[in-house]
Amino acid sequence: MNRILYSMRFIKRVLERILQFEASLAIRWVSSAHKRLMMVQWRLPPEPEHFDHQIDLFHAWLASRNSLWLERGAFNSLTLLEGDLLELGFGDGFNARNFYSLRSKRIIACDFDPSAIETARKKNSAPNIEYVLADIRTEMPDGKFENIVWDAGPEHFTQSEIKQILRNIKRRLTSGGILSGYTIVERPGGCKSLSHHEYEFKSKVDLMRLLRPFFRHVTVFETIYPERHNLYFWASDGMLPFRSDWPRIVDEMAYDSKQ
Repeated sequence: MNRILYSMRFIKRVLERILQFEASLAIRWVSSAHKRLMMVQWRLPPEPEHFDHQIDLFHAWLASRNSLWLERGAFNSLTLLEGDLLELGFGDGFNARNFYSLRSKRIIACDFDPSAIETARKKNSAPNIEYVLADIRTEMPDGKFENIVWDAGPEHFTQSEIKQILRNIKRRLTSGGILSGYTIVERPGGCKSLSHHEYEFKSKVDLMRLLRPFFRHVTVFETIYPERHNLYFWASDGMLPFRSDWPRIVDEMAYDSKQ
């Protein structure tokens, strides 16, 4: 029995070393391929309208050790009510598939960029996701949704367009439905992060100013990295994450009252 166990351990060690070597080669090749893809997409004009987050997954995250690209999916996921979800400007569909699809009944994800549709359907499809081509200023999908996600989108519109889009979002949210999303703070000196951004916010207070007239409850918070100042928002007439009425939390007062 001891000989058999020793032999199995030896075989396991040998196989692990072989497969670790194979995996290390695969990581280097895949990372290098996605680095080249990023250089072609972002260094040769024109700038694309969406980012392929498999570049983050297989190259940029490992190279930079910067996890900010994952925050958006994680923070939006906190608001999921597990019903129907509308995503406005889904980009490559990475978050729709990998953060929202398992905890939503149905997802309608729209974007005005045909190349985004192509990328999403090829790389981030799921049975309950429908990717549709639409300009949300004039063709926002109809229906009622428990969640609407507007992620990396507000900065692509003027202030007047943002207000009109928020009106249309409000009409499509169910009672107690939640809007969540992400945008960016302008760089010092007012320099835009991307050439096709129309309005980059000046601060979290600036973003609150636009959201507050439409919703009873609004939370805006920020994360700051050396190269980017991020703003996240949750808005609803009902509950929001980390408020006392959020069923997924127990705070000190609620805990003490039950003792």
